Amino acid sequence: MQGMVEVHGRRLRIVPPAGARAFIADVTDWMHDPWPVSGPFELELPRGAYLEYAFLDERGEPMPDPEAPAPARNPWRPYAAAVWTGGARPPEAPSGPLLGRTHRLRAGGRRLIVYEPPAGPAASLLVLDGVAYYRIAKLAHVAEALWREGRSVPLRLVFSEPEDRDREYRFDPALERHLLDEVLPATARELGAAPLWGVWGASLGGLSALWLGLEHPEVFPRVAAQSPALRAVPGGRDARRDPELLSERYAESDRGPERIALQVGRLEWLLAPARRFAAVLAERGTKHEYREYPSGHNWTTWRTGLADGLVDLFGSDLDVR
Repeated sequence: MQGMVEVHGRRLRIVPPAGARAFIADVTDWMHDPWPVSGPFELELPRGAYLEYAFLDERGEPMPDPEAPAPARNPWRPYAAAVWTGGARPPEAPSGPLLGRTHRLRAGGRRLIVYEPPAGPAASLLVLDGVAYYRIAKLAHVAEALWREGRSVPLRLVFSEPEDRDREYRFDPALERHLLDEVLPATARELGAAPLWGVWGASLGGLSALWLGLEHPEVFPRVAAQSPALRAVPGGRDARRDPELLSERYAESDRGPERIALQVGRLEWLLAPARRFAAVLAERGTKHEYREYPSGHNWTTWRTGLADGLVDLFGSDLDVR
């Protein structure tokens, strides 16, 4: 028994708390498809799954599970609880001091955080939604640990933050100009050039990373996309109904990045679009690693995939010239 949730192998028996009128979770895409509840119910998950969940009260407001197994530590949903099956707990974010140095730079009026590895960079990685990847996901800690273990080349990480991510990360030419004409030159001017660039993002940031790789493969030959919001068009706002424009563009183009790391959670609504995009990459003959994790559209999924993605793009067994 885990609070109001009983775990039986891959199955959960969920007992809603008093006052709950609906269940919301990764599997409902949270507020987009709440499940009405009137009593206990069961849910089957993949083996080793990690689920974040909550409830809605009679006013339609989110309410936490008062006897939750554990907090979700979700920066978007402080009311979310977490439960896992098979005894497999998600990884904790790493901590402690870094050997490398962190710099604060400015480019085009925006602030950048740049992590510089102690050995000097063999490649640079532009990270979209950079503040969250730096503070929540601890990407610099993961990259440094992989280098110290000999699994990855030393990486410079350039953490970039949007001003309006809904607009900028949907095929925005102004963002491309900012990154290409301001961020990359400012980094090279302050810290020196790196021989190879990659770009990394999650959700809408993953969409934007894949778009940048398609439009500018000579600049970003390596791309990582975690749970990319592939249902999107320029100016669109409905990530569940818009066409999969980027998949169509990749299918039609003979250009694109040389290597892609593509990841998605099996409990999120973007699973089917990600699988279709992976099939496009296979048909194109693009070098890629496609990975699915038994969790949802959240930072736990993306933290879980950090080491995999970095090694898939910049592993010490890969050519980074």
